[in-house]
Amino acid sequence: MPKVTLYNQSGSQVGDIELNDDVFGIEPNESVVHDAVVMQQASLRQGTHKVKGRSDVSGGGSKPWRQKGTGRARQGSTRSPQWVGGGTVFGPTPRDYGYKLPKKVRRLAMKSVLSSKLQSDDVILLEELSLEKPKTKEMISILNNLSADEKALVVTEEYNQQVALSTNNIPGVAYLTAEGVNVLDVLKSDKLVMTQGAAKKVEEVLG
Repeated sequence: MPKVTLYNQSGSQVGDIELNDDVFGIEPNESVVHDAVVMQQASLRQGTHKVKGRSDVSGGGSKPWRQKGTGRARQGSTRSPQWVGGGTVFGPTPRDYGYKLPKKVRRLAMKSVLSSKLQSDDVILLEELSLEKPKTKEMISILNNLSADEKALVVTEEYNQQVALSTNNIPGVAYLTAEGVNVLDVLKSDKLVMTQGAAKKVEEVLG
């Protein structure tokens, strides 16, 4: 089992903790991680694009000119696609781009990114993370103590409003609970700062 140093909020080492080898110690599967990222990005697409087809464009109810005898091509409506102001052919319509991967694939992708972070020494485990009141300056100080002052993803076991509000205004820093940890956010972060309780909860779900 991989052994990781445990820190307190001041950045001092307070001991070691062993992590589950099946969650933080596997060989990362890049192909599965890619599939999971594409799935998440597809689900984030709004899909609200819309253009007007010929049935959506107002007007064009009468035939522009008679069928025969004018020397011009026959036309049935001024809202046909070839006319200026006409409808669009096969244009985008509102749709949902989201889809799901099998549960085993999603779990393997999550284990892969966690193991990759640990192998690159980008996982920082905290004994606990608690703030008396929301204070951005105090949160920045804690991250500086942990050498996680760049892009950091802070993860706690349960939702902590003080921590959530304290991280809101820090550029590059995101906050999630253990239940909300996902492949895309872990990959986007340079440092993964997790409380001891959050790590155990993640292990319970993925182990």
